[in-house]
Amino acid sequence: MKTATLAGAAGALAARALFRRALLAKFRHDVTRLNAGDYGPLLSSYADDAVLHFNEGDHRWAGIHRGRPAIERFLREFTAAGVQGEIKDLWIAGPPWALRMVARFDDWAAGPDGRRVYANRTALVLRTRWARIVEHEDFYEDTGRIEAFESQLRSVGREPQTAPALVAQP
Repeated sequence: MKTATLAGAAGALAARALFRRALLAKFRHDVTRLNAGDYGPLLSSYADDAVLHFNEGDHRWAGIHRGRPAIERFLREFTAAGVQGEIKDLWIAGPPWALRMVARFDDWAAGPDGRRVYANRTALVLRTRWARIVEHEDFYEDTGRIEAFESQLRSVGREPQTAPALVAQP
């Protein structure tokens, strides 16, 4: 009896580890595509009614983005600004139908001369419903870096592609 119980527990732990690895591989693939300017794979992970909470401040990404069209505008601005990123790690909790995830995401951008003009670390906190992201919150190490990057973008004439009114504020 004890052997069967231990074998079952070991199998459950192994399945959970494989599930985490599969999720990490999927998000890394999506970020690779995002870095290439294709936000479609990442956008497809969001539910139609998803909400993305992004740092407050005076920059093109600030605010609460409700629904897939608003999240698409957010991702379009992200890629247009030339931001690159990398998923460093992923932690999961809960059952697959109500999963919670935290990912460490490092991002950066280069100026026209190729020199890095922006770099930050982020914790992405995600809540899912049946494999679709329904809530996404970003917590940046230094929110002032985002505002400084926004100033740099505007100083070289890279204005936001979408009107700020399209992004719902809290």
